[in-house]
This record gives sequence, structure tokens and C-alpha cells, in this order.
Amino acid sequence: MDKKMTVPFGTMSVTEKAKKLVAQAMESGMLSSGKYVREFEEKYAQLIGTKEAVAVSTGTDADMLALAVLYDYGAKRGDEIIVPALSFVATGNAVLHAGFKPVFVDVELETLNINPDKIEEVITDRTKAIMPVHLMGKPADMDKIMDIAKKHKLYVIEDAAEAHGSKYKGRNVGSIGDMAAYSLYVAHMISTVEGGIITTNNSDFAEILRSLRSHGRSCNCRSCVMNKGETSCAKRFKDGKDIRFIFERVGYSSKMNELEAAVGLGNIEAWPRYLATRRENLAYLLKHFEKYSPDLFSIKEDRDEFIGPHAFPVIVGKNAKFTRDQLSAYLSKNGVDPRNMFLSMPTQCPGFSFLGYEPGQFPVSEYIGDNGLHIGLHQGLNVRHMKYFLKVIDGFLSENK
Repeated sequence: MDKKMTVPFGTMSVTEKAKKLVAQAMESGMLSSGKYVREFEEKYAQLIGTKEAVAVSTGTDADMLALAVLYDYGAKRGDEIIVPALSFVATGNAVLHAGFKPVFVDVELETLNINPDKIEEVITDRTKAIMPVHLMGKPADMDKIMDIAKKHKLYVIEDAAEAHGSKYKGRNVGSIGDMAAYSLYVAHMISTVEGGIITTNNSDFAEILRSLRSHGRSCNCRSCVMNKGETSCAKRFKDGKDIRFIFERVGYSSKMNELEAAVGLGNIEAWPRYLATRRENLAYLLKHFEKYSPDLFSIKEDRDEFIGPHAFPVIVGKNAKFTRDQLSAYLSKNGVDPRNMFLSMPTQCPGFSFLGYEPGQFPVSEYIGDNGLHIGLHQGLNVRHMKYFLKVIDGFLSENK
């Protein structure tokens, strides 16, 4: 094996432009949501190709507020949202925090994404939306999902937390469903340190989102938000009274601040470089990883998709003579920083036990939860790190024949 290297799972990039903008914001004293947040929203919408983008405080809040929009369109508390059983726990948490009931569907082993052929089995008269997750940046099967949603008159909210830059059949992920929620956490390709953002082509949804992130405030149209309410906007007044302290809906405190937006503006500018590096790293692993099958396998990039890579998943095969934990320990010992894959939320996360699901109901998700891990392939790494990772895998397999 080559000389030991370090392959960290994640990185956080703060560009020189971001540092300058942060300094300017600090100097101005205007640190709450303001012009940098508005600029970040506009540039993010341009990046995804949607009319609107609404910045919030976390990716979980992005999921939560996108769901909460549905109350303005007839949804009731306790209505059902269909989600994949396998995802980062924020997906399920957001459904519950928004006041809905998550209804779980197993995933496909080869994609790690929701199995669209199982969705209709769980649709009831209380189902209001499908929330597919583009796990690791690999797009979910959006054609089938959108067809099902149209047939049953359901909304589609894409959980695109890990899918910055991903495309499905030539369309940007995040522009296909009714809304899409992104995470801007430090581990993601575009980051504001903490933060989230919702994209949509529906301006009415966007106005409701701006209200929801500010406690459900009445006057949250674009002009008032951009000018902190100091305008003569007609919506600000009713019967001659200022209605900024009238709250039309149950809302949240989920605004992004100027310092976070400043970091995000720097990362949007640098994003093409980040994406190119991650794509190069992913391509190298996809090309060389198949030789480890059936002991180890990963996702593939299909002909009609473009993965905006978050991380590289590794699943231990059913007949392998070793465990995921043995592999993880070996990787760690040799400088590669692995993370276990996400769990089956309804059956492997104790916090969801009150929903009444039983182990065995989601066999694919549970298998991945027990046998999967993922490693970083971020912009702080290069092909040399990917080659080293594969050398470590070679070493492990030679010791565990």
C-alpha cells in the first residue's frame, strides 16, 4: 500500500469573497436578514432555474416550511406525507415538526432512493404530498413520482439536501416538483455554514414561505422583505393600520442571517469548481469500484442523470465474509474517515417507534442501515485521494478473503 494519507469526510470552504462580504456586513451592523440574503436567494434561483428561492436557517427548516405551505391549500394537521424509509433523520423529523404524519416507503438497493413502485400502496385519502429524497446526489425517479402525484392530485416536494447540481433527464433537480428543499450545512457543496433554501416556480408559495419563516407575518411580499418593511406597500396597510404585527398563519423563526448569506455568495461563485472536482472524484470511483462486486457495491450514474455528488456510498454484499464495522475500522486505521450510512427511520431510529412500525417492514432500508457506509469526495480531495481509498479497500479485501 502507498504511504498513509488522510482522506477526511468533509470540508468547509470559505472563499476570499465571502470573507470580504462578512467583514462588510460586520462593519455595517446590519446582521439580520437583509440585502445579502436577498442576493443569495436570487443567485440560487438562477442556479437551479426556478423563479423563486427562499432562504431559511437550516435544511430541516427548508423541508418543514415547504410542507407547512400546504396548510394554505387545504391540508390538515395529521395528514400524511410519503417519504423514503432511508434518509438522514431530518427528513422524517421535518414532517413531524410540520404537523404531518410521515408514511414510509422502502428504497431500491441499487439507487438508495424511494421505490416508486411501492408508493401507490400507501396512498390514502389523507395523503397530501410525496417527498422524494435525492440521496447522495443521485436523482430519484422523478418521472414515475410526478405521474403518481398527478394521478392522485398530490404535491411533490423534493428533498434535495444533498443534490446541489444534480440533473434528471436534462432538468435540474429542485426544479421538477412543486417545491424543493436544500441543505446548506457545512458538509454540502454549497454551504452557508448552517442554512437551507427552498426553490419553487410558484410565487404564491414563495410569499407564504417568506411569511412562515417570520412567524407567519402578514406582510411578507418581496418589496417589503427587501426593504425591511419600510415601504408604502399596499399589503402593509389594512383599514389604515400597519399589519406587520398581524400573523395570518402558524409560523416559525427560520430566517437566514447576513453572515451566512455572505458565506453562501462566496460558495455560489466557487461552486462550478467544487462541482467539477467532486465529479472527477466520483467518476474515478464509479469506473474502478465495480471490480469489488459482489462483496462491495455502490450506486451508478445512469445515462439520463447527472449526479451532483455529496459523498460515495459503499454497501457490503450479502455474502461477504466481513462486516461493515470491520471495513469501517480498517478504513479509519488507514486514514480514510468513513461514516455509517443513514438508517431506516421507522424501524432503526428509536425516536420514530411511536409510529408503530416493526423491524422487517423495510428490508432494503434496514439492510443498507446495517451494512452501508459513505466516504467524502469533496472539493478538498482529488483523484490521488480516491486512488488511495481504493488501495485501502484492496488491502482490506486481501486480508478478508
